[in-house]
Amino acid sequence: MPSAKSHRAQVRKAEVNKTTRSFTRSRLNKARNIVADGASDEADAAVKDAISALDRAARKGVIHPNQAARKKSRLQRSLNKTVSS
Repeated sequence: MPSAKSHRAQVRKAEVNKTTRSFTRSRLNKARNIVADGASDEADAAVKDAISALDRAARKGVIHPNQAARKKSRLQRSLNKTVSS
């Protein structure tokens, strides 16, 4: 059981991380939806925004860097698949 002081710090950090996580998820979902629709110009921009958000979240320590790399790789792969088709 964490002390009262560390619990207060955890609550503060969770609140800060929530905004970054939400921002990242919304960018990621937007990019996935646009890539699924197949609009190439919009998809490139959306994927670029999502990758930037993932990098920012990883840099802030909100998500693990390997998780960010995995999500970026899968997103880029799906974009490449729709562009080459």
